[in-house]
Amino acid sequence: MTTIRVTTEVNGDRVEFLADPRETLLDVLRDKLGLTGSKEGCGTGDCGACSVLLDGRLVSSCLVLGVEAEGRKVETIEGMAPGEELHPLQRKFLEHAALQCGFCTPGFLVASKALLERNPDPTEEEVRYWLAGNLCRCTGYDKIVRAVLDAAAEMRGAG
Repeated sequence: MTTIRVTTEVNGDRVEFLADPRETLLDVLRDKLGLTGSKEGCGTGDCGACSVLLDGRLVSSCLVLGVEAEGRKVETIEGMAPGEELHPLQRKFLEHAALQCGFCTPGFLVASKALLERNPDPTEEEVRYWLAGNLCRCTGYDKIVRAVLDAAAEMRGAG
């Protein structure tokens, strides 16, 4: 099978890569672009570990073909923080100890960022509903929800 040249924007940078038409966006990000923050947990879109934003929409990158990124904008965990400064969500995950092994953390952070961009003042129920597609085997979710709510308050300027 022939490869296809894909031009896209990833974390604000224009990139080009060659992709097999059957190759997932997750595989392209990890293997061709060296962006290993997104993880493959299930390969079926059920765990959220591979969550990225595609044109601002939260998607499981294991379910999207790499060639589908042509002409689109992809945002990964690597593009979440400007420079060396952590995004408020990243800081709050650390402050609330909302991670243990860390495997699921990038997916939770990307999903949480997508939520707060759409709804800067979510209720606990809304956070839990939005993050229901992300699975964690270690933390029990409460610390994750508290971290998202705390980050939302900080980002809104509510003290």
